[in-house]
Amino acid sequence: MTRPLEGIRIADFTVHAAGPFCTHMLSQLGAECIKIETALRPDIFRKPHAVYGRAGPATFDQVASNKLSVRLNLKHPDGVALAKQLVAVSDVAAESFRAGVMKRLGLGYDALRGVREDIVMVSVSSSGQTGPDSHFAGYAPLFGAWGGLGYLSGYRDGPPVEMRHVMDHSVGMNAALATVAALHKRRRTGKGSHVDVAAREVASSLVGDALAAASAGAAPERMGNDDPQRAPHGLYPTAEADRWLSLAVGTDAAWHRLAALMGQPGLGRDPRFSTAADRVANRAQVDAAVTGWSRTQQPETAAASLQRAGIPAHLSWRASDIVADPHMRARGAIVDVTETDGATRAAVGFPARFSGSDQPGMTRGTPELGEHEAYVFGDLLGLAQARIRDLIAERAIY
Repeated sequence: MTRPLEGIRIADFTVHAAGPFCTHMLSQLGAECIKIETALRPDIFRKPHAVYGRAGPATFDQVASNKLSVRLNLKHPDGVALAKQLVAVSDVAAESFRAGVMKRLGLGYDALRGVREDIVMVSVSSSGQTGPDSHFAGYAPLFGAWGGLGYLSGYRDGPPVEMRHVMDHSVGMNAALATVAALHKRRRTGKGSHVDVAAREVASSLVGDALAAASAGAAPERMGNDDPQRAPHGLYPTAEADRWLSLAVGTDAAWHRLAALMGQPGLGRDPRFSTAADRVANRAQVDAAVTGWSRTQQPETAAASLQRAGIPAHLSWRASDIVADPHMRARGAIVDVTETDGATRAAVGFPARFSGSDQPGMTRGTPELGEHEAYVFGDLLGLAQARIRDLIAERAIY
């Protein structure tokens, strides 16, 4: 009863969010993930920062949970040599630096193949390892903007909306999928691969319908929460501040049921709203009518009433709603993990289940910097304690 990637080891050189989310997903599938860090230049997300109402490294806590941590100074030749030793006993080497950085460190794909011929190397970058734009660095808002997703996100009368963590995590999930594919190829052929993931291309892959429309001469624009074929469709206020009701009416019958539920059955017979095309054409009036009703309703009661009437609807949940949800807890989608200091906190599990495996995807919390060096350098690489102390003194391990 093992997890799918049990027995796979990852040498994780990734930083920030997109690359670390890739290896975080793989670790929850059972891979042993060893995060390589340095005190000289800690992962920027390891630094405490006030976000989501929590004065701590919230992002790092998410993407580093379940991982082991060792320190390696990759500017030191012995640090690079140790990194190669670790890759030699790993199946995957993952990195998310600007294109060319790993090669300049002496850890490019050719160098890593020299220590393990069938290594799978995964490189996550802004624009890929090749091409005229490969030198550009980037963060999540840039990926979404450059890939076209940002332009299509937002309201008609407002600017494009920058895509933050959802963009990083979309890139990471795509990179994890590509890594699993490369491991499958290696199992079939015995050959490794260099997997090159360009974040901006991931963003473009998410707006393929808009790109297809543009290629046919159309000009897709921002629609906010609207839908080209459905109205009402979107988020509507309730009687409770900042508790929003999401609903989507896709048929005439559902519109009639909604009108009756709102106590305005006449809306179902109003010629302005007779068909889906009519409701889309008169969307402003439809939204005004629904908003007038929804803002007088208690959120949970309204959502339950709509669902009983066969109208797709739900509250737009806050993080606190998800953490406390019995369904998410029952499926192991939200689990409690223990930190090094003994404190516990909620964490997000892997969003899939596998028959024949009931082991939790998340087994530990955020590692302290260098917490697992005795295991990695001693047990795994076989270095004597005296040698480890010398490498620490020389700042190769730092």
